[in-house]
Amino acid sequence: MLWQSLHRALKVEHALGYTDGGVVGGFALHITGLLARLGSSLPQATGPLPARLALWEQQFQNYRRLPLKERRALVEQFSSQLADLAAQEHGPAKNPDVGGGGRNHRRVSTPVQYVRGVGPRRAEQLKRLGIITVSDLLWHLPLRYFDRRRITEIAAIRGPGEVNVSGTIRAYQQRQSRRGLTIFRGTLDDGTGSLPLVWFNRHHLPAKYPPGCAVVVSGKIEFRYGRPELQVGEIESQEEAGLHTTRVVPVYPATDGLNQRFLRGLFQRVLTDFPGVMTGVIPPPVLAGHGLADLKMAFEWVHFPADLAQAEAGRRRLAFEEIFLVQTTWQVIRRQRENRATGFRHLPAEEAMQTFRALLPFALTQAQERVIAEIAHDMETGRVMNRLLQGDVGTGKTVVAAAAVVKAVASGFQAVLMAPTEVLAEQHAIGWQRLLFPLAIPVGHLAGSLGRGQRAGVLQGLAEGSLPVVVGTHALLQNDVRFKRLGLVVIDEQHRFGVRQRATLWGKGSQPDLLVMTATPIPRTLAITLYGDLDVSVLDERPPGRQPVKTYHVGSKAWPRIFNLIRNQVAGGHQVYVICPVIEETAALDLAGVETRYRQLSQEVFADLKVGMLHGRLKKEAKAAVMEAFHRGEIDILVATTVVEVGVDVPNATVMVIEDAERFGLAQLHQLRGRVGRGMALAYCILVADRLTPEGRARMQAMVATNDGFCLAEEDLRLRGPGDLLGTRQSGLLLFKAADMIKDNDLFAQAKVAAQAWLQQDPDLKMADSRDLVARVRQTLHGLDLVQEENLNPGR
Repeated sequence: MLWQSLHRALKVEHALGYTDGGVVGGFALHITGLLARLGSSLPQATGPLPARLALWEQQFQNYRRLPLKERRALVEQFSSQLADLAAQEHGPAKNPDVGGGGRNHRRVSTPVQYVRGVGPRRAEQLKRLGIITVSDLLWHLPLRYFDRRRITEIAAIRGPGEVNVSGTIRAYQQRQSRRGLTIFRGTLDDGTGSLPLVWFNRHHLPAKYPPGCAVVVSGKIEFRYGRPELQVGEIESQEEAGLHTTRVVPVYPATDGLNQRFLRGLFQRVLTDFPGVMTGVIPPPVLAGHGLADLKMAFEWVHFPADLAQAEAGRRRLAFEEIFLVQTTWQVIRRQRENRATGFRHLPAEEAMQTFRALLPFALTQAQERVIAEIAHDMETGRVMNRLLQGDVGTGKTVVAAAAVVKAVASGFQAVLMAPTEVLAEQHAIGWQRLLFPLAIPVGHLAGSLGRGQRAGVLQGLAEGSLPVVVGTHALLQNDVRFKRLGLVVIDEQHRFGVRQRATLWGKGSQPDLLVMTATPIPRTLAITLYGDLDVSVLDERPPGRQPVKTYHVGSKAWPRIFNLIRNQVAGGHQVYVICPVIEETAALDLAGVETRYRQLSQEVFADLKVGMLHGRLKKEAKAAVMEAFHRGEIDILVATTVVEVGVDVPNATVMVIEDAERFGLAQLHQLRGRVGRGMALAYCILVADRLTPEGRARMQAMVATNDGFCLAEEDLRLRGPGDLLGTRQSGLLLFKAADMIKDNDLFAQAKVAAQAWLQQDPDLKMADSRDLVARVRQTLHGLDLVQEENLNPGR
């Protein structure tokens, strides 16, 4: 009825010669009322239609002010489009390829090349954005939005800023600048006043929008000689308005050859032509139980939102879709692990564990006792343990792992620990040899630097079973390393190893228990995403008596004060680290080099002290000798690269100086700081950084503000994103399109509960409601980078 009323009103106004008559109160008042009612009757409408209705309502409010010629043009333009819009609203043609589940899957994989207006050349450009299929395109989400809903009358413009105006182009002028730019100037008239328009080099605009054309323009108002002019950002004719103007306009990630106008038009066509791709993975009962909109509506909210709140609601709905899939995948892995062949059942070994505790020169913290109990429970159940042990620097992960090793050996099994560097592996080996010697548990060390005879002895002991524990690097992965009865695999700084390396070591036993450790605190949302297949233990308590490290950010002019601090600390019997980002200084990088700083400190500033140097180019024997000398206190100041980042334990070290600190991430800075403050004396960390970006300044401020690694991990996640925080364990899981690991903390928890609840109802994902979900779970499993190679086929 509203469409018919609009047609009748337009027909009468045309017959009366555009006199604003025909109805009581005038044609303009009547038509704006009808448009307002039509807009309110379509609350769920998406695409440009709501914006166009609002624009026409605005235009007809100015109808009486327009000259007769422009009244006629407006009525005829509106009439010509009204029939098309009415047809779209009342009965869009059905796409013959959209139907059952199989066809939906074909639509999901439809190459984007076959979307109207794309073709082979555009498809290649879209491929650079990771868009290959229609589904990829729909998940190409906006970076941000511009709110261009409000049309401002020219007479109401008072100051600079972003505005949207609507009117008629009156004239153009063109000139060349001294820099070779073509400057176009036009005039826009909306009936309340005229406004100069300015743009550069877009030569096609005057031809596309000639004088007399009714347009909508968005841009920035600037004042020139006291008068406003509009720097044109977007321009549309009023008949096409509602895509780039007069609505909440999305801004997408783009690439060369693909501008925002093309992408917005592409999304408009896809949402109309490909409704079949919008089948989600979340089963309908889960959607209903959580009050979630369907996926089609979520995509419409994101790409054509009525307002910014609706855009955010659409993003969160898509985020829930992503997180639910990830959580379901992890739950499937855990269930199938629990249902398959069991692992070893370790003994309680109470006597050995009591002896181990009694031999420690310190009391375990409550957190260490809790985690040891969690690991012991896993090892005694007879199921394969898959546990992640994470803890801040200095919380005692190595002692916890040693307790697990004692339990494994007391149960008649062998244990292995793999570390990413020779320095760290040697530190672990020396520490465990001292710790486990009183228990008559020999610890072998296997590294690439071992001589042929030593290596042969270690390999023989492992193969015969006479060597129960070995610590090593990648050398443990070689084919000639064999165990008689491997029952426990421990991997330190596990994110530094690839999946095949971890799987190779684990595969040297028959379903051994697995304990992976990291000293990089992981935010909760990232942990349940990266390690949903693992049980997670957290060490969140430092040994009593240790003081927080005092951290300061200074510029390079502070070196005289730094030298005084170093001398005072060495005079007090303590030791110092000085960390440089590179080995050799170069003019191109302009960074502090280890060799240059070593020469300065050893020959000039501290010639009377013992200064050592450590970096990756030294031979393995030389590196081991330097670290051993520093550990014994024979070196006062150690100038090094980040080779000392993890695992180095020298309780007597109290000063950490980090040069060019802006070159390091938060996690790395925190790890380096963790090398000091491991004794009872007060320790200092000095961050020397001059050339700071805003992000670099934020890192320095965070380091100064807290010693809490978990707080710093949250900040690092915010600044750099999950891919840079740990590297990528499961790259596909980290590349969320909609989910934000900081903003969507609540969604991660809700989706995990929802996934667990659904698998209680459908453990094997065989119900009809799980059809789309199980297909995506299989696809996700196929690309997972897991510690153990899985062959999981849910739903079979």
